[in-house]
Amino acid sequence: MQMAQGRGSAIVATVVLLGMLLIHCENVWAATFTVGDAGGWTFGVDNWPNAKTFMAGDVLVFNYSSAVHNVVVVDKQGYETCKAAEDSQQFQSGSDQITLVKGQNYFICTFPGHCESKMKITVNAS
Repeated sequence: MQMAQGRGSAIVATVVLLGMLLIHCENVWAATFTVGDAGGWTFGVDNWPNAKTFMAGDVLVFNYSSAVHNVVVVDKQGYETCKAAEDSQQFQSGSDQITLVKGQNYFICTFPGHCESKMKITVNAS
């Protein structure tokens, strides 16, 4: 009887360890992308995501001057109208790292006229 309990405990421990390993490996496989490449988060960056493949868990790095720009997470309407809701998540460090969620991810700069000057991106993460 004790031998059967020992095996059961070993199986449970193995399953738990494998689960933890899979969670850790998922983060290892995430890619990091610098928005706008060497140019950074700036005007006319709206086409930057084209021809790139993104996955949920990938990280976007936004590099910019925090004195004159920001990054705000918005929904489709906010992206199209260049207006952020009051409760939108806002970043303003000048070197922000944002993890993509599955589906469409929308980002704009809310400084006056910046979003309208194509300082916005939409990224589809599968």
